[in-house]
Amino acid sequence: MQVTVLFFGSLRDMAGKTQAVVRLPEGSTVQDLLTHFQKEMPRLSGILPSLALSVNLEYARSEMRLHDQDEVALLPPVSGGSEAGVPEGALKQPEGKRCRLVREAINVQAEVEALKQPEDGAVVVFEGVVRNHSRGRRTQFLDYSAYEPMAIKQMDQLVEESLSNFAIREARIVHRLGRLEIGETSVLIAVSSAHRVAAFDACRWLIDTLKRAVPIWKREHFADGAVWADGEPFPEEIAARPLSSSAKPASK
Repeated sequence: MQVTVLFFGSLRDMAGKTQAVVRLPEGSTVQDLLTHFQKEMPRLSGILPSLALSVNLEYARSEMRLHDQDEVALLPPVSGGSEAGVPEGALKQPEGKRCRLVREAINVQAEVEALKQPEDGAVVVFEGVVRNHSRGRRTQFLDYSAYEPMAIKQMDQLVEESLSNFAIREARIVHRLGRLEIGETSVLIAVSSAHRVAAFDACRWLIDTLKRAVPIWKREHFADGAVWADGEPFPEEIAARPLSSSAKPASK
């Protein structure tokens, strides 16, 4: 069988490519695929415990069985957020789609005004902004990239969870991709509710979870070079947990 493997963030540098097509025996697992790349990329072994894996846009464990034409992504810890931006003023999303990835400046005020409804007593906004320093050095600019279809899917799922778990009416997430200058907004989260406490709690949960679980990566550019930002550890429930060489998946 044949699977397509995608590399993101620092793994692109390590692999020297953005994707690869790999042939595996029928019945192979994600772990078998990892073993293949450990031989091809020896440095991968040292970072496997920090990775997450996805198969067809869903987080997956190492023991998951693969099928022909699957798309597998190797995901380093995230540090965030369609290639095409949304034209200014085009704030209405398709039914059920509350989240966007954009390449143009985020109009915070317009997004907030589009969210408000007469029944809202509070709108809480988190605005992530590009600062001018990192790692003790002066930052020149940032460059954000994403596994875009999966990022949108994960952000939509986060909003759905927030609507179920907090007493809020609505929430939106907009994340920039591409080059961002100092002072620009990288991510906007807006939450509306009848009362402020629920809106504050939901907004904090959304940004904290997004920064750990949505496949968006940040590359920091300095006068003397560029580095991928250190990502936060993946939550235990989506971490890859690669098997040891002697371990076998449990029989079903």
